[in-house]
Amino acid sequence: MVGEVQWLAQKNGHRFLALYTEAAQARGALIIAHGRGWSPDFELYGMLRVKLAEKGYTTLSIQLPVLPSTAILGLYVPLYPDARERFQLAVDFLKTRGFKNIGIVSHSLGATMANQYLIRTDDDTVKAWVFVGILQGLEEMYRIRIPVLDVSGSNDWTVTMWGADERRKQILANPGSAQVIVKDATHFFENREEELVKIISGFLDKTLK
Repeated sequence: MVGEVQWLAQKNGHRFLALYTEAAQARGALIIAHGRGWSPDFELYGMLRVKLAEKGYTTLSIQLPVLPSTAILGLYVPLYPDARERFQLAVDFLKTRGFKNIGIVSHSLGATMANQYLIRTDDDTVKAWVFVGILQGLEEMYRIRIPVLDVSGSNDWTVTMWGADERRKQILANPGSAQVIVKDATHFFENREEELVKIISGFLDKTLK
């Protein structure tokens, strides 16, 4: 396996998995956040954490709270505080490694959880946020003052596609932000992973300096 296993401890004593992959002459560091029910190295997320490291960004792919596969989206709402703590611990870990330019790359429910973290944290270390196939749109976007990149596929899940126009209106009010809809791409960007990495790294090259 590429990268190192790290165990980050929460206040309640629970330890969660994080996969740390160093980039040579890193431009910055990225927290990779997976979607509903998955894990830090599952398919798309394993590819992102490795390929973005090859592009010059050290990555820390974290395990977010998960429920049984039958759980509906609303059942995850009580887990948002747990997710926010994990994001903060990931930020703190990267700061101990000397990183000041930190971004979040998140997918699906992981993007929704990242949104919850960013609108509530007082820590201004995170300098850029990429969300791919976000669920439930954006909440309180006005609280987010960093450049954001909204990526989705034209064949994405309906819950993501429906909110695209409203997200674009919010995003364009935030300097340095953009929205990209990839033609014919699906929610998990099957067979379009390299294109997704290129889009993400191109945005980060402009924002994490």
